[in-house]
Amino acid sequence: MAADLGELLVPYMPTIRVPRTGDRVFKSECAFSFDSPESEGGLYVCMNTFLGFGREHVERHYRKTGQSVYMHLKRHVKEKATGAAGGGAIPRRRNGKVFLDLELNRDFNGEDYEYEDEAKLVIFPDHFEIPLPNIEELPALVTIACDAVLNAPSAYKKQEPESWEEEIQVSRHARSLRQLDNGVRIPPSGWKCQKCEMRENLWLNLTDGAVLCGKWFFDGSGGNGHALEHYRETNYPLAVKLDTITPDGADVYSFEEEEAVLDPHVSEHLSHFGIDMLQMQKRTENGHHTDNKPRPRVSEWEMIQESGMKLKEVYGSGYTGIKNLGNSCYLSTVMHVLFSIPDFQRMYVGNLQRIFDYSPLDPTQDFATQMAKLGHGLLSGQYSKPPMKSELIEQVMKEEYKVLNWHQQKGISARMLKALVSRGHPEFSSNRQQDAHEFLLHMINLVERNSAGSENPSDVFRFLVEERVQCCQTRRVRYTQRVDYCIQLPAPFEAASNREELLAYEVKRKEAEENMRPTPEPVRARIPFTACLQAFTEPENVPDFWSSALQAKSAGVKTSRFASFPEYLVVQIKKFTFGVDWVPKKLDVAIDVPDFLDLNRLRATGLQAGEEELPDLMPPIVLPEDTRDNSMSSLDSPEIDEAAVMQLAEMGFPLEACRKAVYYTGNMGPEMAFNWIIAHMEEPDFAEPLTLPSMIDLGPSAGDSPTGAALLGNSPPEESIAILTSMGFPRTHSIHALKATNNNLERALDWIFTHPEEEESDALSDMADTEPNDNAFSNANSHSDSTLSPDGDVSGPRVKDGPGRYELFAFISHMGASTMSGHYVCHIKKEGRWVIYNDHKVCLSERPPKDLGYIYFYHRLSSS
Repeated sequence: MAADLGELLVPYMPTIRVPRTGDRVFKSECAFSFDSPESEGGLYVCMNTFLGFGREHVERHYRKTGQSVYMHLKRHVKEKATGAAGGGAIPRRRNGKVFLDLELNRDFNGEDYEYEDEAKLVIFPDHFEIPLPNIEELPALVTIACDAVLNAPSAYKKQEPESWEEEIQVSRHARSLRQLDNGVRIPPSGWKCQKCEMRENLWLNLTDGAVLCGKWFFDGSGGNGHALEHYRETNYPLAVKLDTITPDGADVYSFEEEEAVLDPHVSEHLSHFGIDMLQMQKRTENGHHTDNKPRPRVSEWEMIQESGMKLKEVYGSGYTGIKNLGNSCYLSTVMHVLFSIPDFQRMYVGNLQRIFDYSPLDPTQDFATQMAKLGHGLLSGQYSKPPMKSELIEQVMKEEYKVLNWHQQKGISARMLKALVSRGHPEFSSNRQQDAHEFLLHMINLVERNSAGSENPSDVFRFLVEERVQCCQTRRVRYTQRVDYCIQLPAPFEAASNREELLAYEVKRKEAEENMRPTPEPVRARIPFTACLQAFTEPENVPDFWSSALQAKSAGVKTSRFASFPEYLVVQIKKFTFGVDWVPKKLDVAIDVPDFLDLNRLRATGLQAGEEELPDLMPPIVLPEDTRDNSMSSLDSPEIDEAAVMQLAEMGFPLEACRKAVYYTGNMGPEMAFNWIIAHMEEPDFAEPLTLPSMIDLGPSAGDSPTGAALLGNSPPEESIAILTSMGFPRTHSIHALKATNNNLERALDWIFTHPEEEESDALSDMADTEPNDNAFSNANSHSDSTLSPDGDVSGPRVKDGPGRYELFAFISHMGASTMSGHYVCHIKKEGRWVIYNDHKVCLSERPPKDLGYIYFYHRLSSS
């Protein structure tokens, strides 16, 4: 028999691999579905790629790859015999170590249940089975490979601790860091680079408190490298990224060590500049405080989760919960809402078979595949089946109510999708709680990036905002438009309907503190929704406004209106803020959000009769004194990463070609430069020395007209155009992208990928009821990397305009003191009734707390 098995496996031996260090073995979940070893058909693990497949999908992988040998894993779960639990009986197991380190339904592997595990090799297409373990009869290589697969750790367990604990080391400058006593205090908001006034990717130097921008990267963090430039001038080594400061720490970078580092004294270093981390309140996922402060949120937790009510569980299509992986409820709530929208259902679930059939060889790394997988899991009802009536009667008769847990909703795990969409993101890839609003924008960005050339379901959220800026001295105006996906409404406390009650509470609270008595029960501010809208539409001052009419800084005011209305309107209530001591605070407010909303009165009107436009002039570029004389020399000797050049040269490429590759890819590293070399090595001037374009190339007409300065200001830098064209993008398309994004290279790349050339001519046909507008779109105040700002010369972004009348269909609520802690749930209106999604639990809602929501979702009502 041993010889027979050996001969049988000989043809397949080249395809059987032993997992190496770095290989991930997916033995707990299918790549296309949520089948696991506990599923009826078990799980098949490919012995070459180590991907897992349910019975329904393993044949597809076999046909696509030709891989024939799979390990079939099956776990049988059964209730213990009466009296066995707790009676010292040892659970009966077969092959007890087969599923070592599996992450399955652990809640059901406790005292009341026992399980039997079995594993076998299956050879396709004949489904020939070889039971395991079978050490004596199998070839040594096969035995070693099987043993390695069976004992491999979770496919995700490797990533989590290593990225945060094992790789990042304590900086050698942390203990002895010198901080200047220069009186610098950092405000809790309103930061901008001290040299270029950028407001994103900002770093605080821990020595002198300078706030400067980082370098631009493809991961969405833009900048002009002023933080690094500051280090080269001062040798101040450590900087902290401003938007990463949490109660648990912050992201710290060492310029001298050239890597992310840990600073055990970061709290002390930040407090030097007025940033107090130690007072930040924490709350765990289950809602317990970590301090002894009053309990202002207790009722909030009970009301939002509808605690104390006997909520009826619902099952079937659209009523599947998502397991909490530990601070992952922000992801679950967003995905529940997205897949309640028909456009997302149609894109990913409606095209399920096509997406699966054309998926890459590693479907765990394909965005469309993982979105289709989650959408099918949520909508199919396959993972949300009610218990059989006979089972319930039997358990009730036994009066063993606790074993009903086996029949309760289990939900599905979004671990595979989370690992994919959070890859490379410093916050979403961690196990910390996150802001659901930021994650929603992150998902919209990913959908945009992965929908080029096909239907884009995120179109339903996109709308145009008209911004009217007026110079207070000349009364002249400028109208611009920008793209947005969400409106953020302030919560004005001064408009609270129970203001007198709030004032009385504040008096009592102060008296209690002075007399060392217990504080009274907190009073929640009740704010009319109309007051939030009014605050949103009121004029606001424009900081550092430069009037082109006066050609000087002046006072300016800005008002915003809807240039188009989206099909689905997302409304965020701005409940979170920072105090002057940097302690994050959540506003304890209740907003009487209406079920129906009419925003037609907020429709933009454009330039009105009698209004005079501001001249189309750009503010002058002011160079520091020490750089004016050297500005041209800097063009002659560009900054090039010589280390990357030498790495490429050692591969045998010409030195000058390597220099050009590094320069044209923006010093993004050897890998990007290598790709440039491969794409350009057939060009005749491949090995010619690097020559930079001069300002004359911008065109002689720019300087001949009276508005020559304005034309030069509006044209993207030739250096930026050259970088994009060197990557293979057409020059015209590159210029459009740079104009659309205020000459930000990273945003320009994002714009190019989401605006393919072939789609430009068709963009107008995809717009519904929109009027052409000649104004250029502004990228000012953009809130996320997913914001698109096409130039007025292009057809513009696709928007689905229509009436501004809406009906509420979903809302996400947050419980806790800060977005960095707490818990999220969502309520969705389905089939005329409100349903609460609280992790894996899905129930009919008795009292949906619409006044305590954080993000609200409206769908447009038909004009009829």
